[in-house]
Amino acid sequence: MLSNHYSITKVKQIINADGNIVKECTISTLFTDSRRISNAANGLFFALSGRRNGHEFVAEAYAAGIRNFVVAHGPEFNLPEANFLRVADPLAALQALAAYHRSQFNLQVIGITGSNGKTIVKEWLYQLLAADKNIVRNPKSYNSQIGVPLSVWQINGRNDLGIFEAGISTVNEMDKLEAIIKPQIGVLTHMGTAHDEGFDNPRQKLLEKLQLFRNSKKLIYNYDQLIDYKKDIPVKDTFTWSRKFNQADLYVFSETVIAKNYYLRANYQKKEIECLIPFSDQASIENAITCWATMLALGYSAVEADKRIERLTPVSMRLELKTGVNECSVIDDSYNSDLQSLEIALNFLNQQNQHQKKTLILSDIFQSGLQQDVLYRQVADMVASKNVDKFIGVGEALLAHQQYFKVAEQYFFTDTATMLQQLKQLNFKEETILIKGSRSFEFERISKALAQKAHETVMEINLNTLLNNLNFYKSKLKPGVKVMAMVKAFSYGSGTFEVANMLQYNKVDYLAVAYIDEGVALRQAGINLPIMILNSEASAFDKLTEYKLEPVIYSFGLLDDFVSYTQDRGIANYPVHLKIDTGMHRLGFENYEIETLCDMLEENRYVRIQSVFSHLAASEAKKHDEFTKTQIKRFEKAAKEIEKTLGYKVIKHLCNTAGIIRWPAAQYDMVRLGIGLYGIDSAVPITENALQPIASLKTSVAQVKKISAGDTISYSRSGKLSKDGKIATVRIGYADGYLRAFGNGIGKMLIKGTLVPTVGNITMDMCMLDISGLDVREGDEVIVFDEQHQRIEELAAQIGTIPYEILTNISQRVKRVYFYE
Repeated sequence: MLSNHYSITKVKQIINADGNIVKECTISTLFTDSRRISNAANGLFFALSGRRNGHEFVAEAYAAGIRNFVVAHGPEFNLPEANFLRVADPLAALQALAAYHRSQFNLQVIGITGSNGKTIVKEWLYQLLAADKNIVRNPKSYNSQIGVPLSVWQINGRNDLGIFEAGISTVNEMDKLEAIIKPQIGVLTHMGTAHDEGFDNPRQKLLEKLQLFRNSKKLIYNYDQLIDYKKDIPVKDTFTWSRKFNQADLYVFSETVIAKNYYLRANYQKKEIECLIPFSDQASIENAITCWATMLALGYSAVEADKRIERLTPVSMRLELKTGVNECSVIDDSYNSDLQSLEIALNFLNQQNQHQKKTLILSDIFQSGLQQDVLYRQVADMVASKNVDKFIGVGEALLAHQQYFKVAEQYFFTDTATMLQQLKQLNFKEETILIKGSRSFEFERISKALAQKAHETVMEINLNTLLNNLNFYKSKLKPGVKVMAMVKAFSYGSGTFEVANMLQYNKVDYLAVAYIDEGVALRQAGINLPIMILNSEASAFDKLTEYKLEPVIYSFGLLDDFVSYTQDRGIANYPVHLKIDTGMHRLGFENYEIETLCDMLEENRYVRIQSVFSHLAASEAKKHDEFTKTQIKRFEKAAKEIEKTLGYKVIKHLCNTAGIIRWPAAQYDMVRLGIGLYGIDSAVPITENALQPIASLKTSVAQVKKISAGDTISYSRSGKLSKDGKIATVRIGYADGYLRAFGNGIGKMLIKGTLVPTVGNITMDMCMLDISGLDVREGDEVIVFDEQHQRIEELAAQIGTIPYEILTNISQRVKRVYFYE
């Protein structure tokens, strides 16, 4: 068998399914997400049940062209010419199909697991071995219970090596992945604290990971890590490496930094060998030694291994979304190009709605394992299915196969330099541009040319973390409870359409902003979710109705104004939201006003009440729990009276972020998820690692100065060093949102792995840090806050404020860069 093509009848047999085959067809593509469908004619959709029930999206997949489904039940409606294969567990069926497919091929397979470094080691082994082998591997970090079978499904008859990573988060998961991967060679990477919460102790986690290698013939690992677990290692033939013990097969006894490279000397087979690693950070060094050991274990000579490792290039596993020139958005994925990662990147491109026009800049694809004619037909089909409006192909192979591409606007160039010469003629304007290239094409030059030049202080937003936080709260909701995401105040400083696009794609039910202009900006960026406006103004009602925004009505005056507006324009049943003041005493109808409000709403045909809500004043504070209970009672009473008057049900919502966790009985029909979405919730202990901040704020050193003891620093001569030392002037000040309150040693930043204090007053565009004793140079990175070294909560505590203020104070001139893996 040369490929992954099976008849639907054969698939039914493999997964042991019930159901009738209405129409025979060939299956070549597997889908678990109705939003990411291409090649639908040969697709098979698995209705998986997780945080969302995949059966709810069968109709959506059918509308996208899918006619073959694996389900646990249903369908509940008639879908002509569709084949439904019924199984007890669609995920188990997906895994069984992938395991069967794997069993059809006699190729060598390397299986990788560990806590950290799995994806980097996999990608580096691909770089090191691709010259000799036709390799199939996981796209990016597809290493989960779903990702692994989808990755293994890619195996075809031309492959002679598979490299698959496997990640787990709890017990009884690895045996399922082992049955799919079946590695003959195992590689164990660094064992750290990741996913500790899913296991009773580190030993249990390690033993679960070792299950991947229970049928392997050889295992490569760090001798130091398993020194206490020798009896638990399931493989007799091992290859070990160590930086401490000379008993290891590869004993690294000397380490030296040479011009930002790392020079290693080691003992191997009673000989001294060497290796130059083109990185200097400790994580990369450990990952590179793992690859070095793997190459030696596979039989490569020490000289050849050293030569190839010296040429290793960095692995970028994240797409980078940033602001481009001429009102464009740029998605930078300029370091690798293969079919699988191209599809992932195109899906992300399709999530972006801020510009109608979508552009792809693509280089030739190397080492695909396919003949060029077949490869570029597939690429062209994929580009067509993703509705790309403008295609720019760079490379001789794309130029030679341009006849396969049928994009309305398309250009082809032999190389990157030629394209850059024609950049102005390509007329990039108000479009979303995906840059996707193999490293040798140096597409970073294109990215640099198209990205808007900006202030060196950068706020990095991790969209995967945003999604993880969203899913954490969804897991805490009762069935059927909707989610309204708060994206007011520039999404708490994190961006507008970038965050809203992600939320819309992942199917939140509502968005909420403070003012009408914020809602208009979202509509203009292609957001079509219902949007609630918390503070509507009569002067902007025309924009409100033009852009289909839904106002909050919190007073009789505002209700009168809006009813008059709709009456004058002949508008009926316009959706509005009623805010009840149950004790916050900011906005809303008071309890004594509810009866009058009901009188005004009775038989009012100009507005339709979408929801009734209130705001908890202290849902996070245990000492105020009795007051919160009072608020809940007041809200329930008011909502009941309003629904009785209206004669129809409305959406009721009361819980804010902290309320979702602490007051689950008050979730009602919908919850409003605010700062928890961005990784901060006092009701969720930081130690649980359930939430992660989505943002990191980084800047750089502008200048380093030697300072004598007693010399004064900054305005008002407010700063001094107690003894001779050094200061670093860094590119962030109060105009960027780093408040003056952080001055004079109160605030701290991370540089060279050390938290150092501010010196003197914070100025508008700069501030100074005491770096005495550190080797700091101009251009070095400085971390103001991130999820690991200094969290936003710690900054807030330094100046006696709350995380909201830290986030929302970061000014618009600070460049936002968005990452998506």
